[in-house]
Amino acid sequence: MIDLSAIDLARIQFAFTVSFHIIFPAITIGLASYLAVLEGTWLRTRNPVYLTLCKFWMKIFAVNFAMGVVSGIVMAYQFGTNWSGFSTVAGSVTGPLLTYEVLTAFFLEAGFLGVMLFGWNKVTERTHFVATCLVAIGTLVSMTWILASNSWMQTPQGHEIVDGIVVPVDWFEIIFNPSFPYRLVHMGLAAFLCTALLVAATGAYHLLKNQYQVESRKMVMMALWMLAIVAPLQALVGDHHGLNTLQHQPIKVAAMEGHWHAAEEGEGVPLVLFAWPDNDAETNHFAVEIPHLASLILTHSFDGDIPALMSVPAADRPNVALVFWSFRVMVALGIAMIALAWIGLWLRRQGTLFEKTGFLKLLVCMGPSGLVALLAGWFVTEVGRQPWVVYGVLRTMEASSAHSAQTMSISLICFVVGYLAIFGLGIFYLIRLLGKGPELSNNTPTSAQRPARPLSAVNDLID
Repeated sequence: MIDLSAIDLARIQFAFTVSFHIIFPAITIGLASYLAVLEGTWLRTRNPVYLTLCKFWMKIFAVNFAMGVVSGIVMAYQFGTNWSGFSTVAGSVTGPLLTYEVLTAFFLEAGFLGVMLFGWNKVTERTHFVATCLVAIGTLVSMTWILASNSWMQTPQGHEIVDGIVVPVDWFEIIFNPSFPYRLVHMGLAAFLCTALLVAATGAYHLLKNQYQVESRKMVMMALWMLAIVAPLQALVGDHHGLNTLQHQPIKVAAMEGHWHAAEEGEGVPLVLFAWPDNDAETNHFAVEIPHLASLILTHSFDGDIPALMSVPAADRPNVALVFWSFRVMVALGIAMIALAWIGLWLRRQGTLFEKTGFLKLLVCMGPSGLVALLAGWFVTEVGRQPWVVYGVLRTMEASSAHSAQTMSISLICFVVGYLAIFGLGIFYLIRLLGKGPELSNNTPTSAQRPARPLSAVNDLID
């Protein structure tokens, strides 16, 4: 850490905090919609299994929501403490977008969260269902504003530069920038995949323990159907997102593909399956390639070329190895999700799904894979944008605050220790709640209770 500059340490600190934070909103977005589906299905069918699952997962939602809010507030402060240059130059765009998120989505979620968590015995069934739906809508609206802000940083438009400051000119263009639709859908589907894998893993775990058989089978089947539909759709959206990135951020795509040198005429760009990109030597070691396949995927031409890393100075390239491998982790896990869902549905058709302990164990092991793929995708997005904070407008060097490396080292250590202690305990608590199973759903607040915070919805102690 002594050899790292203050800017490097600030970037590591932000990467660390945002990696912790993004896990919770992703689960919150997926779980909120899942809760609306469960409650709506219960109202339609009156099958008590759906109500049991709804109340169980609502407790998980409450803990996750609380940790997401806390981690998000801490992360937001870094814009002022560590990235004052960014706030000064681009705050006129990102500030209002984040304010709109608070005024619309956060107020919507906060306004109806209490009814959803604590209103089972206080409002009518239909009113409670409306509250649950509004919370789910709030999470999606929140994601929309956050992605609008981040997408503008990736593909900025609708502004002018006046005396070195970004001045908004057209808010429609700012919000609906070229990468926004692709990134919004990609993130939304990723949240649903994360939740589906978590639900499948929980159901499979309890099936292996031979407990809550009816509820666990329902969880597994609902999750597998979600995976079977959403995972292939995510691959299609990801392909279009990649083509959009090639148009607006070609060097990021070159890093994803490990494409250093422009292809000779008629040679095409190979798809690099495996390699060790060397930033210093500007080449790939131990490369395993499929000739022409990258050209076919990215240009829909057998011998099409894409901009190479060597077409720009080294100072304008991201960390190629990190982007290259993060992209492959994301794609590999995506393929595994598709295979997992289709194999699971085939086993269900054969009537052997719930007896295949090996497959159930695989479902448990794949539980965190959605979150891993999500983080890998964000590494591709954020690291691949470097050395820009606002692509083509503001460099990372210009966006940071004037702190010493020693100051940043101390703050980073404090963040790591604090996050591991607080959120590590919170994640441990979540895992224990999942392990206890749907029996916790029977403990709902009575009319005499007046909880004051989301965690009050979880009145279960973990030994």
